Amino acid sequence: MTVPAALVFTVLLTIPLLTGFFYTFTNSKGYGDWHFVGLANYKNLLSDEIIWQSYLFTFKYAIVASLLTNLVSLGLALLLNAKIKARSLLRGVFFIPYVLPVLVVSYIFSYLFTNNLPLVGKALGWEWLSTSLLANESLAWLAVVLVGVWQTVAYNTIIYLAGLQTVPEEIYEASALDGAGPVRRLWSMTLPLIIPYMGINMVLSFKGFLGVFDQIVALTSGGPGTATQSISYLIFTNGFQGGEYAYQTANGIIYFLIVVLLSFAQLRFTQSQERV
Repeated sequence: MTVPAALVFTVLLTIPLLTGFFYTFTNSKGYGDWHFVGLANYKNLLSDEIIWQSYLFTFKYAIVASLLTNLVSLGLALLLNAKIKARSLLRGVFFIPYVLPVLVVSYIFSYLFTNNLPLVGKALGWEWLSTSLLANESLAWLAVVLVGVWQTVAYNTIIYLAGLQTVPEEIYEASALDGAGPVRRLWSMTLPLIIPYMGINMVLSFKGFLGVFDQIVALTSGGPGTATQSISYLIFTNGFQGGEYAYQTANGIIYFLIVVLLSFAQLRFTQSQERV
């Protein structure tokens, strides 16, 4: 029964991964002749300023977007878990952004950033908002963060809601009798009990944001200049269009190892907090 799945996994994942790793030791452009160059690609990565800038942007984006996503989604989950009217309807409404196509959403936001928001900025006299955020080298990354957070919050909210459903109501009743207020109950009871769900959300959101690609394509194409050029976007454009197939494949291998190590570290940290 497992043979078909094993074959598909091997053909579609294992073989391409090993083949790509092999080509990192060559000067292949993805076509034509190639020659072995040893560890030259990996050595050149260490001194490539464009690579370092892309890593800096990617990690800055992933950290800020992950924190904002989890803060907003936790707040929404607490709100949607409360006894309010039309709770089921609101849960469905807040989940809509997640099911919308990323490129479509990004193109809509691109229009808003380029045409609508500058009008608002001029009306309010805010010079920094009077031109398109996507054309501002210092602020373009914030626009990408906004779009990523807006679309990802829905999924994280569902996970937090699942965690909140596991908290026994008796705990809140007992704490209320002891005089604990809402803030105290949230900090001392709710958050410690949903730490596993917080860990899952942080790992998934951070890993997802590290691979940001679609928003970059639709919003900035890595610009202005290379201000919003993520690792995924750089690997795709330079690897498949810039004749740097082997070089960017080596970059992809390093990137893959970094993501795996960071995800493992996050899980270990979360597990240690659960024991506490």
